Amino acid sequence: MPAVIGIDIGTTSTIGILIDLPDRIVAVVSRPVDLVSLHPGWAEEDPEQWWRNTCAITRELLETAPELRGSLAAIGVAGMVPAVVLLDGAGRVLRRSIQQSDGRCMAEVEALAQEVDANAFLRRTGNGINQQIVAAKLRWLARHEPEVFARIATVFGSYDFINWKLSGARTIEHNWALEAGFVDLADGCVAPDLVALAGIPAAALPPIAESHCVIGHVTAAAAAESGVPEGLPVVAGAADHVASAYAAGVVAEGDVLLKFGGAGDILIAADTARPDARLFLDRHVIPGRFMPNGCMAATGAMLNWIVSGFAAGVVAGSDDPHATLDALAAAIPPGSDGVVVLPYLLGEKSPIHDPLARGTITGLSLSHGPAHLWRAALEGVGYAFLHHIEVFRELGYPVRRLLASDGGSRSLVWMQIVADIIGMPVQRLEGHPGSCLGAAWVAAVGVGASTDWAGARALVKLGEVVVPNPAHAAGYARGYGQFRSLYLRLAPWFAETIATGFLAGLDRAKMEP
Repeated sequence: MPAVIGIDIGTTSTIGILIDLPDRIVAVVSRPVDLVSLHPGWAEEDPEQWWRNTCAITRELLETAPELRGSLAAIGVAGMVPAVVLLDGAGRVLRRSIQQSDGRCMAEVEALAQEVDANAFLRRTGNGINQQIVAAKLRWLARHEPEVFARIATVFGSYDFINWKLSGARTIEHNWALEAGFVDLADGCVAPDLVALAGIPAAALPPIAESHCVIGHVTAAAAAESGVPEGLPVVAGAADHVASAYAAGVVAEGDVLLKFGGAGDILIAADTARPDARLFLDRHVIPGRFMPNGCMAATGAMLNWIVSGFAAGVVAGSDDPHATLDALAAAIPPGSDGVVVLPYLLGEKSPIHDPLARGTITGLSLSHGPAHLWRAALEGVGYAFLHHIEVFRELGYPVRRLLASDGGSRSLVWMQIVADIIGMPVQRLEGHPGSCLGAAWVAAVGVGASTDWAGARALVKLGEVVVPNPAHAAGYARGYGQFRSLYLRLAPWFAETIATGFLAGLDRAKMEP
């Protein structure tokens, strides 16, 4: 049987998987990635580190099972969107990537919103004008790094860069282009006038490719570096969050994945596109379908912050601090005895799209302790997921099934809280290797090694189904109302107070690359 390799270019690590089709994961290998933040709100990485990681990973994968080298059918790559990678005319990387989470371009976002009709832009591109838009990031470069901007010959994304290193072919996968704000939904093509908003020539964007398309073959030079056979087909790949959700089983309309990682993602399979500024819109890897989604900036990251700060004394000496706090929180009643947490420690993406929002704890008294704070934080994330689900339903997307993945889904306490808040069963997934699996399966379908778009589900083990407790419904309905009201009341204060300090900090920062 054929074998396939999948690579995920992630924010904190590069991960690779080798699959012996149809249903055997042979090996999963990872390498860490360095995130660089020179100033508040900045997030950058070195694309060449991604390539070095990819080469090390593919070599290790094939050393694990050398007998599969001759049966390799394809390689696929997933990655962050819309990270921005820039090449000059000679194919040299001009600077570190500007990551999708980078928040330096607030002024450019505001300027874009003044120049174009925001509602028309949303209807046309499927995504609103926010800090994800690549035009805003490129405008920032034109203003602050004009010598770099003047040398730009190619603009593409994280996995597009790896595809180019593998095959020599320059393409942009359609979801990078879509989230970048360059695609007209009506025809699925890059629109020159949208590209012009970034101040770059249309030729700087390579041709667009669907996820499953073969864009080229591994070159002799790439084979020498990576150990992958020369001539191996390279498939366009997918946005990391889309690839992960697809592999988890988000295939039929109404399937929803809740991802409990450092950030919190929520993705739904849909048969139609209904653009809304509160959400991000991506295409599904299955042609003709879509995957509207949201991202919360600091879910797991907030819990890690609590562990290292407020709860450090409670968990000292514990082998599993999160589990220790879960056990304490399980003894606290739903509603955390009046403590409410807004989980906006890094500002917030969807559905409020407020980079000035901040993490907030209210309702504290001397009777409360770390367990109350921990439970309130878990509940805050649950409320934020419910906020997204309300938006899905408001737009007419049916919500039929909830799947939960990533590290936080191992917490049965948290999963019970989320099931109770949303009022639906939550199906836990075990052993889901993430986006690399989706990338590998798209590669398999792309070269005809598999004809089953849903086949990746056989490689993900189903865990426990957590059923909501109806006795908690009324209390959590009140808590959700308080959660939503708290942000609406504080938003003007965030805008007045946080903006002043944030912008002053940017003005003081030296804008060197």
